[in-house]
Amino acid sequence: MTAIIEVDHLTKRYGSKRGITDVSFQVEEGEVFGFLGPNGAGKTTTIRLLMALLRADAGTARIAGLDIWQQSVEIKRLVGYLPGELSLDPNLTGGQILQYFGHLRGGIDQSYLKQLIARLDFDPTRKIRQYSTGNKRKLGIIQAFMHRPRLLILDEPTSGLDPLNQQEFDRMVTEVRDEGRTVFLSSHVLTEVEQTCNRVAIIRGGQLVRIGLITDLKDIKRHELTITFASPVPVEAFKGLAGVEQVESLVDGHTLRLFVQGQADAVIKEAAQFSVIGLTSHEPSLEDIFMRYYESDGQAVKEASHVVH
Repeated sequence: MTAIIEVDHLTKRYGSKRGITDVSFQVEEGEVFGFLGPNGAGKTTTIRLLMALLRADAGTARIAGLDIWQQSVEIKRLVGYLPGELSLDPNLTGGQILQYFGHLRGGIDQSYLKQLIARLDFDPTRKIRQYSTGNKRKLGIIQAFMHRPRLLILDEPTSGLDPLNQQEFDRMVTEVRDEGRTVFLSSHVLTEVEQTCNRVAIIRGGQLVRIGLITDLKDIKRHELTITFASPVPVEAFKGLAGVEQVESLVDGHTLRLFVQGQADAVIKEAAQFSVIGLTSHEPSLEDIFMRYYESDGQAVKEASHVVH
């Protein structure tokens, strides 16, 4: 496959504040690539560099073979961009904003635009100042998608969306991928990128710590399962099962709390041997995962060698 995004040792500093350091990765044409990391990790800085909204202190990057700074105008013709925060005239309506962006693009397919508006249940007649955070996000998504760009660069695209619109967004991304176009999206929600992405890069503290297939993330996932049984069950029944790191007995042995790394298949099969009253699963936030997985030895784990091409 051909790389549509090529990032080579990209570095941006903000004085004493953290930026990004020596970031390198490639995004192949036709894939959905997740850029994953906790808030403040450097995701937005990287995206702003790709969009030539910031100048890098070191390193280079190219989109579709074009230099991100020297040929930024040509690049913007190829890209649909959703920033982390939209800054729009509060006195214009959503429809006027979309019309304005459509004219900048030299005209767009109006029937496709209407489809996007309907799919996200967006009201284009209201003024920007009247929109909720979620509706502003819908507007941003529509303007990024509406000209059917070769590449979509989306910064935290589902932030503020309700679950139904998140599902619709996932379907839109899948359609883009099926058409052979490319999506680069940032997120701090692990389950979000699992729904849509082929590969992910994980950034922490401004440094890239991992790149791999989405299936390779199972080894950093840690679920907390709470299972309530009709009668007491000994913790020994679950100790030693694949993926089980810890088992605790609660409420006179009727309830067990398990911490499971990766797949919970073995735990579910064992639980089925007993009379189960209830089961809940809690997935920790990405912040919790990073605290445990990447700070266990007091520094950013360098996993550049763990790259899946």
